[in-house]
Formats: sequence, C-alpha cells, structure tokens
Amino acid sequence: MVYKAIIKKLIYNFKYKPYLADLKKFLTELFYESIIQQEVFQTALKLSPVLVPIPLSQKRLRARGYNHAKLLAEGLSKNLNLKLSDILQRTRETKSQFGLKLKDRKENLKDAFALNTPPDTQDKLAKSLRAGNVFLVDDILTTGSTLLEAANILKRKGAKKVYGLTLARD
Repeated sequence: MVYKAIIKKLIYNFKYKPYLADLKKFLTELFYESIIQQEVFQTALKLSPVLVPIPLSQKRLRARGYNHAKLLAEGLSKNLNLKLSDILQRTRETKSQFGLKLKDRKENLKDAFALNTPPDTQDKLAKSLRAGNVFLVDDILTTGSTLLEAANILKRKGAKKVYGLTLARD
C-alpha cells in the first residue's frame, strides 16, 4: 500500500496523538489482505516463519502506551497462525525517523537494536533462527533503514532469511 491520503492519516492517528489503538483491527485487516496476495510472501511462509515486531524505545512506549508494530504483528499472528516473538529490543533512544534524510536515518539507528534474550538462551535462539524465516513487522517503509538495522542483528545471530513486512511504503 502506498503511504498517501487516507492510509497516511490512519497510520498517523495510530502512532501519534490521539493514539487511536482501536485502529489496530482495521489496519491489521488491511495489512493481512495486502500481504497474502504477494507471491514472495506465500513462498516464504513455507519455512516456519516467525513474526518479529520492530521495538519501540521505553520512552516512546510509555508515552504511547503501546507498540504499534507489535499490535500489527499480533493481528497478523492470529490471522496467519504464525508465532510472534519479541526477540528484539531498542538499546537506546533514537530520534523519530520522520523527516530525516537517508544518511541521518542510518546514523540515527546505528546500534539501536539488540537481542532481547538472556545470553544463556542465545544459542538456542540462533538454532531456531536458522530453521526458518523471520518477518520483521513495521508500519511504514521509507528508506528501509529501520528494517535493515534490525535485520542485520538477526542475520548476525543466525537468521537464515529476514523479510520486512510493512503496512505501507513511502
């Protein structure tokens, strides 16, 4: 879906004040309908995928009260009967990506993610990552900086294939 007009307004209201978390069901249905029609998605589904939402910083999570990417991932998890895993965390506060140029976006997100698992379970996690595909879930794809940074962490920890699923693209 292209990030314009009505979808832009819906996502904005979902992420920013007035924080309309109730849009979750509607946006999840739109998301689901758009991805199930994609051939590459259907192919990737065959390898035991797991959905991983892009994490928010603690400050943004407290302000908003929810992680919009996680709400979308939870809805997709139910619709697709796929496992959801919160294996990523934000390691530091970052600026909003909105309005930043590509170079600034990359710098803003450098080292902003890490695994959200105890060190003693990371070998088991690496084994499970090698066994299937990972679908990173976020709301908007602009330059791909967020998905790329998160995917790099997962790839370094053993993920075989990492795909980005976004509700809209700019």
